[in-house]
Amino acid sequence: MSATYNVRAVVRETGLKPDTLRVWERRYGLPMPQRSAGGHRLYSERDIATLKWLVACRQEGMSISRAAAMWNSLEAEGKDPLEPIAPAATAGAFPAIAAGAASIITHMRQEWISACLAFDEERADAILTQAFGFFPPETVTIELLQKAVAQVGNGWYRGETTVQQEHFASALAIRRLNALVMASPQPTRSSRILVACPPEEGHDFSLLLLTFLLRRRGWQVVFLGARVPRAQLESTLAATRPHLVILAAQQLATAATLLDIAEMLAQERIPLAFGGRVFNLLPGLRERIPGYFLGEKIEGGVQRAEEILAAPDPVPASVKTASEGSYRQALTHYRERQPAIESALWSDLSESDTPYASLAMANSHLAENIIAALRLEDINYLGIEIDWIAGLLHNQEIPAGQLGLYLRTYCQAASAQLDEKGGLILGWFERTIRQSGL
Repeated sequence: MSATYNVRAVVRETGLKPDTLRVWERRYGLPMPQRSAGGHRLYSERDIATLKWLVACRQEGMSISRAAAMWNSLEAEGKDPLEPIAPAATAGAFPAIAAGAASIITHMRQEWISACLAFDEERADAILTQAFGFFPPETVTIELLQKAVAQVGNGWYRGETTVQQEHFASALAIRRLNALVMASPQPTRSSRILVACPPEEGHDFSLLLLTFLLRRRGWQVVFLGARVPRAQLESTLAATRPHLVILAAQQLATAATLLDIAEMLAQERIPLAFGGRVFNLLPGLRERIPGYFLGEKIEGGVQRAEEILAAPDPVPASVKTASEGSYRQALTHYRERQPAIESALWSDLSESDTPYASLAMANSHLAENIIAALRLEDINYLGIEIDWIAGLLHNQEIPAGQLGLYLRTYCQAASAQLDEKGGLILGWFERTIRQSGL
């Protein structure tokens, strides 16, 4: 890159003094301008971008020596500190991330992940403490904790990390989030929000993060956590009288339990907002829930919740399908015949190499998802769960033939036990086996 800018141009562009430019060059080697034939410094556009990066780091509270060390560390890892990273937050809702600061938080996230994978709790906590010293809490929780937990979880799915490493990282992240929630200031807004996972939903990290972000913005938030039984939720509703309930489901089966709660809230005329992985994967599923969809990203969910509380639109009604009666009939029939199907399956697979525990888990998982798909009135929703399991088996280097054998045998057992009322289920099995070549 050609060097064409003199010191005066760089001072005008960066706001730095000439003495500062010389000191940074001498002490840290950042940047290293070229020289003209007369010995005068000439800077390139990248040199100016480097200086702006260092200025951004300083504005975030980082010392210049630490910023220079971070730059050198990133370059040593083959990363370009100037590579643009889009801020996670929507403009105006959360603190924006300066170009240089984005590289720093990314580096810290990778360092935190490395510490967690090494089970180094002290180092992981020190990295978080340092991050909170440099950045606003919203930036650290979204850009570091949330993205790190997702990255470690994806690593487990791909077979790159162990379940113990995933649990360790999640536990550390949740512990820090809980501490932040407990230290949140007293609410300044009168409306109360109830946040919970529906029955059987055990993933509450995103809702805990949402609770923290809402409390930071002055809202009264009651967080109930994972796997909240319906009876407990109903009693808490009566005690707290919330202005908005927020629920999240990550899996198809828990989307069905969320629907049960949503219908109860609609009868009580309590507004519901919802989100989660399964609604991101299946956009059409959102129409089945009588409530407001919060969006696919958590920072957008905070804004949406505030919009609902400020000026609520009419609560969206659940969209009914033309085949509602057929699904209700298939659901009743399947529940009646499920024990017989699984008994026949046990008998047919008794000579296979499938471990007892694996078969029991597969039966439970498949049955709850069949019931959920019927409850949600679209048997094709089952596809995302089968695809997920197939990917998991592939990434864990478990022969995909085991899944094919199981599904074919289940289909045979179901065909022997279900009549025409179970046609929706049998049709899905036949199409899936035929199209996937299992």
